[in-house]
Amino acid sequence: MLLENLKYIFGRCYTDAVSEKSEDPGIREVAQLLKQRTRSPFARSIHVRMVDAGSPNDVELEEGLMMSPRVDAERFGVHFVASPRHADVLLVTGPVTRNMQIALIKTYEAMAEPRAVVAAGDGACDGWEGKGNYALAEGTGKVEDVLHVDVKVPGNPPTPYQLLAGILKAGEALARKGRESKKD
Repeated sequence: MLLENLKYIFGRCYTDAVSEKSEDPGIREVAQLLKQRTRSPFARSIHVRMVDAGSPNDVELEEGLMMSPRVDAERFGVHFVASPRHADVLLVTGPVTRNMQIALIKTYEAMAEPRAVVAAGDGACDGWEGKGNYALAEGTGKVEDVLHVDVKVPGNPPTPYQLLAGILKAGEALARKGRESKKD
């Protein structure tokens, strides 16, 4: 009886199966990106530093779900780090406010080359509804007005699989930048 209960508890798989046949378009996109992923170490092990530049925390909730046992982004080589010096990808959420603009730039500059930036959520991609507001950086709050953005992940908020797909695309951008820097 005890053995049967342990098999029931520990024998089940709680993570989503990533397949191109999935009903979820986000899972299908992640499966396609994993299938096409290059052998570059930049695309296989991606260390991410997240900066909340002024979001209402909707994207952060989805980011937490991305690291949950159900999605488990670490099985795909995505790891969140505390220091920008250890990061390959900068994940920016929310519209950039004036108070966070300098901190965002300093975080980006602390990262080693090659590096990539992902703008996650409608606020980071398109700015805020109150465009022209004095509290927004560059008057729009768009991340691309402050930093060069490699990948945009629209959505309000984007799903965990859309965030994961954006980070995997940034890994591919890192692999391309790494190859280009070797040629120089």
